[in-house]
Amino acid sequence: MLSIGQPQIKLLEKLCNAMSVSGDEGEVRRIVLEEVKPHADEVKVDSLGSVLVRKKSAGKKPLRVLLDAHMDEVGFMIVHDEGDGLYQFKAVGGIDERHLPGKQVIFGKDHTVGVIGAKPIHLTTPSELEHALELDSLRIDLGEGKASVGDRATFATRFKRVGPSIMSKAIDDRIGIAILIELLKHAPKNIELCLSFSVQEEIGLRGAKVAAHYFEPDLAIAVDSTPARDLPHYEGAENYTYNTRLGFGPAIYMANSSTLDDPRLVRFLAETAEKHKIKYQFRQPGGGGTNAGAIQQARAGVPVVSVSVPHRYTHSPVSISRVEDWKNTLNLLHVALQDVTPSLVKSR
Repeated sequence: MLSIGQPQIKLLEKLCNAMSVSGDEGEVRRIVLEEVKPHADEVKVDSLGSVLVRKKSAGKKPLRVLLDAHMDEVGFMIVHDEGDGLYQFKAVGGIDERHLPGKQVIFGKDHTVGVIGAKPIHLTTPSELEHALELDSLRIDLGEGKASVGDRATFATRFKRVGPSIMSKAIDDRIGIAILIELLKHAPKNIELCLSFSVQEEIGLRGAKVAAHYFEPDLAIAVDSTPARDLPHYEGAENYTYNTRLGFGPAIYMANSSTLDDPRLVRFLAETAEKHKIKYQFRQPGGGGTNAGAIQQARAGVPVVSVSVPHRYTHSPVSISRVEDWKNTLNLLHVALQDVTPSLVKSR
């Protein structure tokens, strides 16, 4: 079994602290390229900016397995300079606007710090307090800093390890990126391992569709980070409406807004987890989606399944995951890649 130690933690910290808002993923791409080149047989950056990696098999006509994790994160784009260090901005990806007022952000290549400003509560009317502030009423204030229209920005939160947990602005999906890098370093010989470190997932699953066309895989697994709706109800009552829970291992998808996951792959992953005594859970069907939705429809179709590390507080200034869930997700995928055979997808 693989472990999560200081090298893996340090890599995830580096990935999470990088700024790679959709459409401008260069910071994470540079880290990925540095990590994968010593271990891959083929490395390519495609026309959209995704990093495509291949590790060849030792056998003839091997099963071609694609694993995908997205490099981009939600954030903001500067759209207008209003003078005096104030900038109008738009959201890139799905962001809960209730989190925004008063939050520090970073923008540009130098990670210049700014703050999202709003009317102070002292000057806010009771009727205004009844509604969440709309994005158009907010501004990024850079003081004396300068930005250009088109610059990306994101939350300034720094990665932290706190006991059994990790906290970061971009666990979604830098934890998937870290998992793919570790799997490449321990790639099995029985398959042709294809890895897509894809762009623009948060705005429409775009990079993964192009990657799937390039690799033409026999099957694919989207490795992501999924929201955990596992907080207790009022007065500490047990929550029976969770979709995933922290501490219960990797979440194997069955259905979501973009995909009906292949039942053969769902069963295979669950049986593999049981066989190797790896803690796991099923992600309860519901909204949200992963790059599996785009990969599934590439060319003549690809059998897909998603596996995610649960986290709380999705697309907010800080999310929280458990290191043990990360470890169990890594190990489930590691043993599954070793156990998979062509017969898995040859018949229904």
